[in-house]
Amino acid sequence: MPALESGVKAPEINLPLLKSKESFSLGRALKQGPVLAAFFKISCPVCQLAFPYVQRLFAAYQGKGVSIIGISQDSPADTARFAQEFGITFPIALDDTKNYPVSGSYGLTNVPSLFWITAEGSIELSSVGWSKAEMEDLNRRMAAATGAPQTELFKPAENVPDFKPG
Repeated sequence: MPALESGVKAPEINLPLLKSKESFSLGRALKQGPVLAAFFKISCPVCQLAFPYVQRLFAAYQGKGVSIIGISQDSPADTARFAQEFGITFPIALDDTKNYPVSGSYGLTNVPSLFWITAEGSIELSSVGWSKAEMEDLNRRMAAATGAPQTELFKPAENVPDFKPG
């Protein structure tokens, strides 16, 4: 069950970045191209499954006209530990843990929730939980948006589930 559906204009995201004095602005990022917004909680086992694959997307397409932003629903210290444990190097923004304004504006009920946002600001793909097919779809979309060859997201020896609810 998606939060905000495809075709909807993405709400603005303006949040502080982990380990930075800067903030992330969706409007600013969209000037560079499409954005993958990936919401998570550190205690979520499905987020722990998904985020290393989001990291693979980042490694394959960073600097090629698409952006990935993780959006944590946890404290900065807990988020930093999560990023280190799971090898996350893409930028992570911090939603306010008192009232989760950005998560709320995206209609989140479960995590992980991933939104592929076009350069025009529309949500083109909304994914809640883990879907191997939707991750492959994101991979295709990122390759098409960058003009880069599609990365091998799943290795042949990996036992990757098709679906896990968030």
